Amino acid sequence: MTTWTDVINYVRLRYEVLEETDAWLRFRLNTEVDRTQQVALHHVTGPDGSELIEISSPVGWADKVDLRRLLELAGTTIVGGAAVVDGVALLKHAVPLADLSIQVEFEHPLKLIVAHADAFEHELTQTDQF
Repeated sequence: MTTWTDVINYVRLRYEVLEETDAWLRFRLNTEVDRTQQVALHHVTGPDGSELIEISSPVGWADKVDLRRLLELAGTTIVGGAAVVDGVALLKHAVPLADLSIQVEFEHPLKLIVAHADAFEHELTQTDQF
């Protein structure tokens, strides 16, 4: 069984960790040449009591992004959905922690969320702020 600690250790070995608490981890991945993308993982409990890992990656400040266009772009992805949290427009996705294959069920959606968030950030803001 995979634990939250397993996920944290996996991330620490592969990525630049920016901030960490007991239930939250923020780190940075390299994307395209000269571009990076921040990601946050949250260890959360689902409505049925199951443990989940929520993956989120910022696209831009919500008041500076065309949110309708973000929703249209998010509709083209196979993982995740768009949200606004604390004034930041994000792409978010959740995966179950129990019986999680880190290589397949975590890393694959993580890379997809990051790639889409970075591409959307580039299209919608023409910056690499996150």
